[in-house]
Amino acid sequence: MRIGENLNVMSKILGPAMKERNPGPIREMAEKEAEKKVDYIDLNIGPARKNGDEMMEFVVKTVQEVTDIPLALDTTNLVAMEAGLKAAKNKPLINSVTLQSDRFEAGLKLAAKYNAEVVAVLWSDSGMPRDANERAMHVVDFVQKATELGIPMEDLWMDPIVSPLSVEVNQVLACVECMGMMKDIAPGSKSTVGLSNISNGVPEELRPWLNITYLIMLMKNGLASAIVDAFDDQLTDFVT
Repeated sequence: MRIGENLNVMSKILGPAMKERNPGPIREMAEKEAEKKVDYIDLNIGPARKNGDEMMEFVVKTVQEVTDIPLALDTTNLVAMEAGLKAAKNKPLINSVTLQSDRFEAGLKLAAKYNAEVVAVLWSDSGMPRDANERAMHVVDFVQKATELGIPMEDLWMDPIVSPLSVEVNQVLACVECMGMMKDIAPGSKSTVGLSNISNGVPEELRPWLNITYLIMLMKNGLASAIVDAFDDQLTDFVT
């Protein structure tokens, strides 16, 4: 499955449109992603500290005017997240919840309250997990808390965190190793990654090939989905 990453507040066009409540550019991008047949459209409004709830509600409703594709709601602002969950017509995906103490239980409770799916990012108060085993421990933590709150396993999307190859090769390999462990420690759950992270810092002409190569490695180990550029037709050809 592909989660289209293009509807992002960092865009020089879409960011101002979100802040100014201008629906035109947002509708246009949503329609273009729908034409590319993504499985989810990620709505990234960033931290949205000022009036984030209003912004998220506006973006969700605007996108739903032109497509019924499920939405991934992407913000660190839990008030804005809840506003998006309330506005979503189809079962949404919370992107994301970490193990950090200020987000872990609160984020999962929102998923339980609104019957939403949730990306479980394996990042704790201690930061990045050191290896595959520490990632596996974090998966268990998510499974235990989700079970306690009545969230079914199939609504959990584990994200083992992709690191740039240019920074730490061992972390890149640990992510792949953890992916292979998930079917045993979190049976029934899904998985996803922010794929383009792998090629950050790499010469631009090499990035597509590195993204594709790493995606194939992860898929061989059970990856179910990835957050990707909806308009990367070369990558799409490899996975469809």
